[in-house]
Parts: sequence; structure tokens; C-alpha cells
Amino acid sequence: MSAVIAAPRAVVPEEALAELRALLGNRLSTAAAVREHHGKDESYHPILPPDAVAFAESTEEVSAVVKVCAKHRIPIIPFGTGTSLEGGVGALRGGVCIDVSGMREILRVSTDDLDVTVQAGVTRKQLNEHLRDTGLFFPIDPGADASIGGMTATRASGTNAVRYGTMRENVLGLTVVLADGRIIKTGGRARKSAAGYDLTRLFVGSEGTLGIITEVTLRLYGIPEAVSAAVCGFKDIRGAVDTVILTIQSGVPVARIELLDEVQMGAVNAYSKLDYPVAPTLFFEFHGTGRGVQEQAEMVAAIAKDNGGMEFQWATRPEDRSRLWQARHDGYYAALALRPGSKGWPTDVCVPISRLADCILETKKDIAESGMLAPLVGHVGDGNFHLVYVIDPDRPEELAKAQELADRMVDRALAMGGTCTGEHGIGYGKIDFLEKEAGDAFAVMGTVKTALDPLNILNPGKVVRV
Repeated sequence: MSAVIAAPRAVVPEEALAELRALLGNRLSTAAAVREHHGKDESYHPILPPDAVAFAESTEEVSAVVKVCAKHRIPIIPFGTGTSLEGGVGALRGGVCIDVSGMREILRVSTDDLDVTVQAGVTRKQLNEHLRDTGLFFPIDPGADASIGGMTATRASGTNAVRYGTMRENVLGLTVVLADGRIIKTGGRARKSAAGYDLTRLFVGSEGTLGIITEVTLRLYGIPEAVSAAVCGFKDIRGAVDTVILTIQSGVPVARIELLDEVQMGAVNAYSKLDYPVAPTLFFEFHGTGRGVQEQAEMVAAIAKDNGGMEFQWATRPEDRSRLWQARHDGYYAALALRPGSKGWPTDVCVPISRLADCILETKKDIAESGMLAPLVGHVGDGNFHLVYVIDPDRPEELAKAQELADRMVDRALAMGGTCTGEHGIGYGKIDFLEKEAGDAFAVMGTVKTALDPLNILNPGKVVRV
């Protein structure tokens, strides 16, 4: 786990601030409270505020701000809603934060082509509210009401990824501001293309280190005719994971499969006022026609029963499903509520589903032997699971133990052919692990970074080292 990189902070000259004020007026802030808010995310990483925050409202304004920063060699940190988990918004070297949360226009919706173009500050809930009467929806659901630009920059996924994929599969095209202020468009609205390098995928997941995403064109999907959710507890966690593996191998097109261990289930019951058994539990959701949903549910129920599953508890009404999935999304806060005054150290890995049970069981053995409090949840349909180490930040021994266990979990996942992060991203918190995972390709990533950002002003110190 990378510590804060010791690097000198850039000095933002008064001349540059004057130029930015001329562009933005009172939408450039140097107030301490504003800077502090923009120097932290939802993680345990320390607050690292920028020297100024520029609130942009258009692609052209982002470009103009970047040109000023490039002229003065000032670091730039993009900011959406601040819900990242690996220190991605921390101003390691000072500089100017460009906040795109004011860019909230939905530019175009095509119901015939099942696509939409939005500004980067549009949030996923705002988008789906706008689409509600069209019969379409956008399925990527990382839990937090993140901005579409931030979700694209971090290659977000979430509970629906097992059926609908991640942002990687659902971004068709981008508008991006490069490190010198140039504005480019990548991809397009065609469903496939063999034209040139796939620059869209290059920027998806780049975490603001290669360019600042200002507009995104996305795939949309028809709202299913029937949707049903179910909860199933298990005697042990292996039975739950084996159910997931057999469901995927059987080709059941389940939309969501979420695992909560017994610790997380107890936390969710208490926080969201539910009364499910305190046991390893799977949350399912099935999409399709009425008959199709019934067939999917019957197949999965039979698989679960063979693996020690209890009776399904159903949530078919929209309000019941919303309550169920909101409880799942509130799992992080439920975990923290187990120990008032604590902080969360969240981390995640992803492994081939054939190794998922082994990885989870070995990880839980580590936790039990350590005596740490660390609820486990997972988007297990694609081999991804998360831990939240619930710690007292004023106790160095707890911080050290959390780091040791998190490091062991990632090393275990890499040894099993997995990845150091399924969806949290790298930021600066997992640079060491990315280097270990990528091998010689890590240097190639640095070469790409240098080619597109020769002054190293775009979110420096994140993802790669240059």
C-alpha cells in the first residue's frame, strides 16, 4: 500500500490566479473549507487540499483553465463528486482542482439508438430520473450517486455488472480536454468501429491522468418487463460462493448477485432496520419477461438449495426492491456504525470465479486470526469482493494491521490470477500493486502518460510514476 508520495508542492503564482479569476470570476475559490472538501474522498486517505478550486461549467471553460495551468506548469486535479476510494482526488503536489459538478446538462437522448450524451457532472441518479418516462435506463450502479465523468474516469462498475458490464463496455464516446488544453472527441455513436486506436478505452479508467473528461456518450437499455429480487441465507460462505459459480456456469442471465458475509449482514440489519438471518447471504435480482424471470429464479433456487441455501425471501414490489438495494448500497455506512467514531479502510480485489471461494475463505481466516473488524461484501457474479477494515485512526497498531491484511489480500488475489482492484481504481493507494500486477506493462503505461502529459500536470502521482 503506497504512502503519500513525498513531492514538493507546486507554487501557484498570483499571476495564474488572476488569469483564472478573469475567466471564472467568483467560481474560482481559494477558501480553506472549499479546498479541504476537494482534497478528500470517501476513503481513509488523508486530506490533501489543492491551492484553488475552479468550478467549470463547459468544455471550453475546462480547456481555458487547463491552458492557464499548462502555461504556469500547475498541477490539475479533476473532481466530480468525491466518492472515490483510493486517494484519486488528493492534491499530492498542490495545484488547481477543476470541479465539473456544475456541468449537469443531458445533451441528447436517442430512444431509437439506445444512447445518450451527457456532460461529465451529470450523476447516475439524475440521468435515470431524466430517462424514467422513455422506457430506458442506465444500469451501471456503483452505489454512490457518482458523476458520469467520475465513473468513466475510474472505470466504475457495481451491482449490475454481472449482466450489463462496467463503464468500459458502456461508454461509446468521449469529449476530453488534453494536458495542453486541446479538445478532442473519441469514439462515436456506432455500435462498433475498426477505425484507428481505441482512444475511448484509453481514457476510460485513466483517473484524470491523461485528460479531463467533459462529455460522455453512453449505451442505454430497455427497462425489463419484469424485475424480481430475492434474499437467500446460507449455512456457510462456501455454499454461497459455490451457488454463484454454478449460476454463472449454468448460463443463467441473472442481473445482480451480491454477497454479504455474516458480519456485514448483521450490520445491514441494524443500520437499515431489516430482519434477515445473520448468515452469509446472497442478494439476487432477475430481469426479463415474466416467464423468463420465473425460470431464472427457479433454477437459482434449486442451485442454492443444493448448496445449503435457505428459502428465498422475495422482494417483487418496486418499493421493496429499492429498500433492499439501498440497504446493500449503505453497507459501508452500516459497517462504520458497528463502531461509532471509527473510520473505514475499504479495499477490493477481483479473481477468476473458480478461485473466488478460496480467496474469500483465506481472507476471512486472516481476519479472524487478527481480531480485526472487517465486514465483507462482493459483486461476486464477476469475482469481485470488498472489505472495509473498521479502525480507530488514532491507534497506529490498527492502521498497521489493516495495511498488512489488505496487502496480503491483494497478493493472494494476484497469485490466483486476479487483479489488485476490480472497481476502486489505483489512485495513489495501489500504485505498488499495479506495478507488481502489470510487470513491464507498467513502464508502457508511464510512456503513454508522458506522451500525452509531458509536463506531468494531470493528477500527478496517481496510477503511474513518471
